[in-house]
Amino acid sequence: MTKASAARKLAAAALYGGGGLSALGAGLYGVLSAEAKLARKTIGPAREDPPPDATGWYGRGRPGPAIRIALLGDSSAAGYGAERVEDTPGALIATALAEHADRRVYLREFCVVGAKSSDLAAQVDRALPIEPDVAVILIGGNDVTHTVRPSHSVRHLSDGVRRLIAAGAQVVVGTCPDLGTVQPIAPPLRQVARAWSRRLAAAQTIAVIEQGGRTVSLGDVLGPEFAAAPALLFGPDQFHPSADGYKALAGVLIPSVLAALDQQAEDETVLEAFRGEGVLPVIRAALKAVEEPGTELDGTEIGGRRAGMRGLWVELRHRRSRQHVPGEAPAEHEVHDGAGAEPVPAAETD
Repeated sequence: MTKASAARKLAAAALYGGGGLSALGAGLYGVLSAEAKLARKTIGPAREDPPPDATGWYGRGRPGPAIRIALLGDSSAAGYGAERVEDTPGALIATALAEHADRRVYLREFCVVGAKSSDLAAQVDRALPIEPDVAVILIGGNDVTHTVRPSHSVRHLSDGVRRLIAAGAQVVVGTCPDLGTVQPIAPPLRQVARAWSRRLAAAQTIAVIEQGGRTVSLGDVLGPEFAAAPALLFGPDQFHPSADGYKALAGVLIPSVLAALDQQAEDETVLEAFRGEGVLPVIRAALKAVEEPGTELDGTEIGGRRAGMRGLWVELRHRRSRQHVPGEAPAEHEVHDGAGAEPVPAAETD
């Protein structure tokens, strides 16, 4: 069997069930690993300079107490490739939350370039001391490119969400993006990557909902625009988003982060059937969300029960985009400004 035909068989099994990726045997798993290494070689080594750190205070002059945000995950959370802190997802999300919620915001980055789901435990350890009001997690792409089995990835994510929820944080997870849009990944591996990342995204959704968090499907981040305009929306390495790509990524997440903090728009308090919103069993909802980037899923109850015969009940929402707020750099070395903001938690003054 040639490498191409083996990869096509792997893609077909991933797309249509067929016993799953792990049932295909070590030979085909090895094909995928080899092809993934070639793709990583095309993308090139990681930049030596880390992305700008968005940690800090946002919303100068706005009332407190501050909303505390923990940002966890991989390079997509860190804003790998961004030249300015204002263009990173952390700064974009924090600036928008300060504007739309009219509150001070303190954001702390715990995300690490190259992180996989197995690295979340250490990030959660560091995040818990700041007692975040909301934790935003972006993880999964490196699990796919490093051929981590989805069951392993999901277990680590589930554990991290459980710990954050138990500590009183709201949790919003941007599920694994669709790597089928990444240009350095050539067919037929591109189809494999798309199948793998979509299945991982669906599994992430179910695990997060079970632990009490909510998810936002990133898919190809922009829908068809990402595939149609890769030169604009991917960065120089053709793998990570450009500044415009990060703006689009943050734009998808911001409405759901606001909703997690009970800061949703007044016209989003009820489900709107004409927008395709409704209540579905979690598995059906997860599969539907994979096909529709920007879909938010959150657990709900029917008749006072979280689950029916087909599993947990889930609200499926398509939240309206909020007016774009240009990202700002955080205030440097700020502990207290006299405007009602909370001081940096003790862990931040070390």
